[in-house]
Amino acid sequence: MTFYQELQLNQAGSKDLLKKSETAKEKIYHLFVYMAKVAVTMAFCFLFVTIFSILLGNENSIVGVVVLLCLMVFRNADLGIHTGQSTILLALFFAVMTVCPHLANQLSPVPGMLLNIAALAVLILFGCHNPFMFNQSTLVLGYLLLYGYDVTGKSYQMRLTGMALGAALTCFVFYRNHKNRTYKRNLNDLVQEFDISSSRTKWQLCQIICVPAVLCIAELCNMPRAMWAGIAAMSAILPFMEDMQYRVRKRIVGNIAGVICFTVLYFLLPSSIYTYIGILGGIGVGLSAKYGWQAVFNTFGALAIATESYGLKGAVGLRVIQNVFGVVFALIFCSMFYWLMSKKGNSGNRGCKITWVRKKKG
Repeated sequence: MTFYQELQLNQAGSKDLLKKSETAKEKIYHLFVYMAKVAVTMAFCFLFVTIFSILLGNENSIVGVVVLLCLMVFRNADLGIHTGQSTILLALFFAVMTVCPHLANQLSPVPGMLLNIAALAVLILFGCHNPFMFNQSTLVLGYLLLYGYDVTGKSYQMRLTGMALGAALTCFVFYRNHKNRTYKRNLNDLVQEFDISSSRTKWQLCQIICVPAVLCIAELCNMPRAMWAGIAAMSAILPFMEDMQYRVRKRIVGNIAGVICFTVLYFLLPSSIYTYIGILGGIGVGLSAKYGWQAVFNTFGALAIATESYGLKGAVGLRVIQNVFGVVFALIFCSMFYWLMSKKGNSGNRGCKITWVRKKKG
């Protein structure tokens, strides 16, 4: 494996190489490549978002984050169908993420929830067909970030420009990297594979309904930063309850640990470098292969921004409450939803069996 090829590995792949190193020299080399990858990635991310902030204004820096997420994911990930159709879908996803969060913010919580359900249905049913590729961590996360950092007036006009540029760039990179790959499935197959009795479709429906419901409840309760609860719910919802329970535990423990670490750093470090705590969190996420540690370091970035608006005490309280509410609600909702769907499926199967037996006897 060349130096460049090793740079392309994710955290788990790099750490696997470190574990399999047979000599100290080999381990030092792999560690050097891994740290170089983290440093280059962080520098690129910082520069990319900074450019978007300069061009579109600081209030639209989140556009740079969303575009960057899509670029870094879809340069390798696919939608499982023909490349040309996937490219068109990516452009559609950008349109949905640009328009729907803004419109939903103009509505009261319940109508806004219905619009969010419709928007997430497009993103998830056509963009998140394989739960274990975690495309929802890009598309739904991007949607929620744009929802939480909405803008109006001229700033929104600049956001339209930035998202259009991001769509063009992402589609270009995606098509260039996937055009020579062969896919047997097409868009029609995605539609035909929608099956309410399958674990995948149940998971998709949970994401589509539960995440907007969490946002709606948080807003009806006048809870600031409702997107935190939505992001927490999104990250916890998985096709199997055992995996969900694991994520809920790790999310809660990780956020509490992240809050404690952030608070300690907040009091130890001078106020002039508070903003760099978020960057430290980003580095931590880059070094983390485990979900629990990612939850810890993600808290740094969220609190670094929220502390400016709500103060340390307010930001910490909101972070813990929103995350616990989001994951617990998601766990309860999905437990009930999966149970109801299994009952309905069993009932349907029994009905089919009885009908078959009656025909057989006749």
